[in-house]
Amino acid sequence: MKLIIVTGVTALAVLAFMVELLRRRQLQEKYAILWLAVSIVILPMAFFPPIINNVAEALGIKSGVSLVLFLGIVFLLMVTVHLSWEVSRLEEETRTLAEDLALLRSELGRPRDSSSVPAPSSPSSDLPAGVSDDQR
Repeated sequence: MKLIIVTGVTALAVLAFMVELLRRRQLQEKYAILWLAVSIVILPMAFFPPIINNVAEALGIKSGVSLVLFLGIVFLLMVTVHLSWEVSRLEEETRTLAEDLALLRSELGRPRDSSSVPAPSSPSSDLPAGVSDDQR
């Protein structure tokens, strides 16, 4: 009975935590949906443990606990692969952006460290006296 309560409370806490992170815009929707789905799937299993045992029996698995552990490991592996894919994609994007920035800096003839170079003057100050921005 205690396991049912702890599992149910944990699932509700995860659900509330994800909603709060979404509300504060600290977690992207694509990740929140995943964790919301997990907590929604865990809730009925927490309060009705025979469901797990019946599904395990139907799949030919001796114990519902074994099924839950197996599915948990598979889920974590999928999350890990997805996050590795995201990191790889972001690293590639960062490399491309760094290369583009380096090309732009070389075209402008600016050094790599822009903090040592004074800030460029506004475009209107480069114009001869008496020429407005509209006359460019």
